[in-house]
Amino acid sequence: MAETKPSIGKINRRKENLSKPVELISKLFFITIGAIIAGVALELFLVPNAIIDGGITGISLMLTNITNIPLGIFLFVINLPFLFVGYRQVGKKFAFASLYGIVVLSLTTGYLHHVEAFTNDKLLAVLFGALLLGLGVGLVLRLGGTTDGAEIVAILISKKVNVSVGQIILIINIVIFIVAGFLLGWDSAMYSIFTYYIASKVMDIIVQGLDESKSVTVITRQYEEVAEAIMNSLGRSTTYLYARGGISKEETQVIYCVVSRLELSMLKTVVREIDPKAFIAVETVSDVTGGSFADEKAH
Repeated sequence: MAETKPSIGKINRRKENLSKPVELISKLFFITIGAIIAGVALELFLVPNAIIDGGITGISLMLTNITNIPLGIFLFVINLPFLFVGYRQVGKKFAFASLYGIVVLSLTTGYLHHVEAFTNDKLLAVLFGALLLGLGVGLVLRLGGTTDGAEIVAILISKKVNVSVGQIILIINIVIFIVAGFLLGWDSAMYSIFTYYIASKVMDIIVQGLDESKSVTVITRQYEEVAEAIMNSLGRSTTYLYARGGISKEETQVIYCVVSRLELSMLKTVVREIDPKAFIAVETVSDVTGGSFADEKAH
């Protein structure tokens, strides 16, 4: 009897079935590494020296310094409701990646809570703590999650008012640092501002982008559903470009939109939720003027 060779379709399906678990394991591994690095930065550099970061992490750090309750408890409890909102706004993959990252971060800080600080020199704590924090959080962001619910809060607020997400986060952090000045002392508040600045720049490098906008081209058969999901989840309008396949000769429509750096990972998650095989091309935009981009909600 002649042997029958497996079809190309079956081989491709087998490769896809094998690649999905490998991709998930790889994603969880790097989120774990990122969250652990961030936890080390918080507990062994920033907390012992009364230095805070921005966002929910900054609020948690302040509460820890005031109450002496382990940082991990505040990180988990305060972020939890925002993760639920993230699940509804962005999708389950984003919420799961974020929840996993926050759980690992909370457990790491809890484990290191009684470990002696690496240094009591505030300047060294700022430099090394910020570098490690930016590296750790950047890894989690790059993998499509977050360790801070402040971004989700900012997205929700920006949909109600004509203020960008980036401006809202800045306002939130200004309030946090002012409160820190009264509670922890103005020296700690000023050190914290530098910590936040350095950490944010390192994070930008890790996720491959500074403050530039990103132009995204998405090719998918489910273009209407994807475009609607981008609008509902990120508040971004999209443009259809008529195209024709070079091999298939089929006519279709390509989705084009411009998003900010922090929105990019969320957009990818939204698209993959609907069409895992969608083609996504991303380019850096050095300048955006005109149109409705400034009026839309940006990170």
